[in-house]
Amino acid sequence: MVFDVGETLIDDTREWARWADWLNVPLHTFSAVLGAVTAEGRNNAETFDYFRRGFDLAEERQRREDAGRGELIEDVDLYSDVRPGLQALRDAGLWVGVAGNQTARAGQLLQELNLPVEAIATSGQWGVAKPDPDFFARVIAMAPGEPQEIVYVGDHRDNDVLPAREAGLRSALIRRGPWGYLWADQPEVRADTDWIIDSIRELPRLLTATD
Repeated sequence: MVFDVGETLIDDTREWARWADWLNVPLHTFSAVLGAVTAEGRNNAETFDYFRRGFDLAEERQRREDAGRGELIEDVDLYSDVRPGLQALRDAGLWVGVAGNQTARAGQLLQELNLPVEAIATSGQWGVAKPDPDFFARVIAMAPGEPQEIVYVGDHRDNDVLPAREAGLRSALIRRGPWGYLWADQPEVRADTDWIIDSIRELPRLLTATD
């Protein structure tokens, strides 16, 4: 079982707030534009272009790091069901990993949280990002078992559940964060997703019932 990161394990609220502060934009304004971009099914990175044309995300991330205002992932950013939910899966004898579209730095920060997982990887470390099929090939190589035995859990229709299914994995969409709520009831998502869940705690029971 492999988990996405943003809005699956991590509540991104604080990080978006830090970006709004960095751009000197009121948080409610930033959030409204982000919501509009999300609702249209576009890459959320496009949000930044509305506030600064030609925005270079990698360059600005480095500028934030250099200014001592870089990425920060702490226990407070974890959704409340993450530690107990992951541990319950481990206790049930399942292999649990994490792989998402994050920077290499975020991968280091996730490692420092000492989550009850076997492996953590990010697109920044792999050099390939979702929804590229090569990302899911890396997921398959990372996790034990055949593709159809691996469940990928995420909140995003286009980056998580649909490309995971195309790669031969099973998938679960978690209904939280803007993407999870917007897309959970879409017929396409329901047709191509094995489970739609509200909490990681649901997974041990669902997997046992499937088995």
